[in-house]
Amino acid sequence: MDRSPAVRVAHTSELTASERGRIRGLLDAAFDGDFSDEDWEHSLGGVHALLCDAAGRPIAHGSVVQRRVLHADRSYRAGYVEAVAVRADHRRAGHGHRVMAALEHVIDTAYDFGALSASDAGAALYAARGWQVWPGRLAALGPAGPVPLPEEEGTTYIRPAAGGALPAAGHPLRFDWREGDLL
Repeated sequence: MDRSPAVRVAHTSELTASERGRIRGLLDAAFDGDFSDEDWEHSLGGVHALLCDAAGRPIAHGSVVQRRVLHADRSYRAGYVEAVAVRADHRRAGHGHRVMAALEHVIDTAYDFGALSASDAGAALYAARGWQVWPGRLAALGPAGPVPLPEEEGTTYIRPAAGGALPAAGHPLRFDWREGDLL
């Protein structure tokens, strides 16, 4: 019998204030205090995948939010993955894969493609799941026009939605503007 916790998939609006607080605590601990208020804000407003232990403490979390991405002469709805983390005492048990599988299902059914910015620690998980490093240029659409993001090149991954195709690398991906880290 499988005793692993079930993955709960819920919109931000379905999470209680207490649940959001516990998730934020997990993220602060998992990122060694390098998870800013802007990072937290970026993870809200979309769909969360959450695994909790029997006491209701988060074991693993990730969310997917909509980002508008301009590429060539088209605007895409990208499912942007945010705030993926696994509690230190539960790592290497497949929880990150389970969270990503739930988020990828959301991407497959609601978006044109998926995108994320990977840390060094997370890159292997995404590559193992078939995410590909975006080989082209990146930018954000700032208040004064496009802002090139060369520092994000090589760490931004994309994944086609089910039955979809990825944009061609001949044109940059230009993401919508947001406060804090742009990708």
